[in-house]
This record gives sequence, structure tokens and C-alpha cells, in this order.
Amino acid sequence: MTIELVEESSTLTPAPLLELTTGFWRFKTLAAAVELGLFATLSRRGTADTAEIAADLGLLPRPVRGLLSSCVALGLLDRRDGRYRNSELAERFLVPGRPHYFGGFVEYSDKHAYPAWHRLQEALRDDRPTTWDSGAQATPFVTTDPAILAGFWEAMFTISAFTADALADAYDFTAHTRLLDVGGGTGPFPVGLCRRYPHLRATVLDLPHITRMTRQRMVDLGMSDVVAAHDGDFLADPELPAGHDVILLSMILHDWGPDTGRELLAKCHAALPPGGAVIICELVLDDDESGPAPAALMGLNMLVETRAGFNYTYAEYRDWLLGAGFVDVRSVPLAAAGANAAIVARRP
Repeated sequence: MTIELVEESSTLTPAPLLELTTGFWRFKTLAAAVELGLFATLSRRGTADTAEIAADLGLLPRPVRGLLSSCVALGLLDRRDGRYRNSELAERFLVPGRPHYFGGFVEYSDKHAYPAWHRLQEALRDDRPTTWDSGAQATPFVTTDPAILAGFWEAMFTISAFTADALADAYDFTAHTRLLDVGGGTGPFPVGLCRRYPHLRATVLDLPHITRMTRQRMVDLGMSDVVAAHDGDFLADPELPAGHDVILLSMILHDWGPDTGRELLAKCHAALPPGGAVIICELVLDDDESGPAPAALMGLNMLVETRAGFNYTYAEYRDWLLGAGFVDVRSVPLAAAGANAAIVARRP
């Protein structure tokens, strides 16, 4: 018997596969630290040693040592002279009560999305979401813990607020006066855009249980006279509210199938005056579907989370927009966690 030796590249190793395989280690470390209250504890104390942290969190020496060293390695904690403090990243985004608290999304992902991703193969075989029973429920939020949902909405505000800043830098809203944010949640885009462009006024269109939160948010921010909320269902309502010269669809179209996307863009076209613009903010997939990774993976997340959603390519969005009657379609690159592009088109 002869064994054939295959010459292999001396530089190729399984290290990238190891990093992919153990990626959940990082997430679960973060999720555990958030749930245990590590960052809240250190924010309150300022600095603490291992024994103090262990006492506060109710942990034994070996587990707390592993948690702390891992959090330092991940850039979540700083360690100096045997004492720990929150890194700038953790202090800003992982301490409850801070304006841009992100821990709610960590908890939502850990309790809601992470278990569903364990069933990804099932979603791939059946083409049905695994985060909720789409045969028995109207929406995925029926059985989701309201407290976890509240944290999710807070984190979505943070992600979208930073994406809004990126959009304000990349696209000039000077020519527009009235913005309609379709499915705008608690209003992060209108808040950011109206602050950057003081002449701009905005309306958030969303379901009544969302707009109640929107109105309260605007009161809290002192922007009730700038950003209004309109109760509605952009899927079921025959038309969108009129009187706006720019319509924003941010992280909306990826929740639905192509037919729904085309129908919604047709409603946008009908609601806009001549010269009005529609803006689609999304993690847009490359036309050859080779990436970028966040957009591609979001497509799989839509498989797990929705009945028909997906992350689409620029070519697909362009085709939908032209089919709805829009012209001058262009893509504006964005550098943001929530979107890598704003696709802009005009009603002739």
C-alpha cells in the first residue's frame, strides 16, 4: 500500500477555523459579565481587586479569575496594579442607566436569538424562523419577555443613533424639510437628523404600542415640537402619510420578502411629491453575494428571525426602486454598525 503525501502550504493553518469555532466564547463571556452585573459593579466602585469583585458578584476565586482575565483580553476591562476598572467602551455602553446602554441587546441576543441559532440547521431545512412559532403567532414578540424587549428597543436606539450620525455625514438633507421615518421605532434617526439639520421636521410611522414609546422619548429629549409620531401599519395601510419630501426606510426592508419590499416602495413613491427622495439604510450585500460578512450573516439571522426576510444586494434594491418608478438610484457608503450603505432614489 502506497501512501501519497500531499504537499501543503506552509502558511495555511486551521487558526481561522479555530477562531470561527470558538467565537461563541467571546459572546458568552460578554453575556455572563452583563448578567452578573460586573460592569455596573465596577462603575459604582471605580476600581476593585479580585476579592472585592468576587464578593460583590458572589463568585468563587477560580471562576472570577477566568472572567476577569477574559474581559481584560476582550478590551472590556483594564487592569493595573492588581485592580480592575471598566474600559472606556464598557463604561460608556455596558453600564445600566447610561444614555447609550447596549446591555439590553446583549441580553436579548443571549436569551432570545442565541438559542434560536442553535436550530439554524432546522431553519435552513424548513425555511421557517426558529425564534418564534410563525404558525401560531402573528409576531415574534408575543412570547418574548417584555423586560428583554425593552432592553432590545433601548439598544436599537443606540445602534440607530450612531447610524443616523453616519447618514447625516454622508447625505445632505439641506434640500429636504419633512422626513417620514417608516417603521422608525422610538425615533433615533429623526432625533439625530433633526439635530444636525435644525430646519428639518420629522414623523415616525409605527404601530401604536411603539409610538407610545416614541412620544415619551421625544418628551424626554425635549423634541416633541420637532419629531411627531403617527400610529399606523405600513404593511396593512393602503397609503403612507403624505406631506413629506423624504422617506427613510432604515433596517426595514430586510425583514420582508421581495414582493413586500416592492409594495412598500410603491407606497413611498405614491406618498412623495415630485423631486422627493427615498433612502434605504441597510447592511447591503455585494452584488456577487461574496460579503461583506455582517450583511451576509444578517441574511441568515433573518432566516432565523422572520418568515421571509433577507439581506439583499444593491442590484436588487435598485431593481425594486426602478420598478416603483424612482430614478437616479445611487448608493452612498456608510461606516456604521447598523448599515454599510444608504441607497438613495428620487421621484421624478
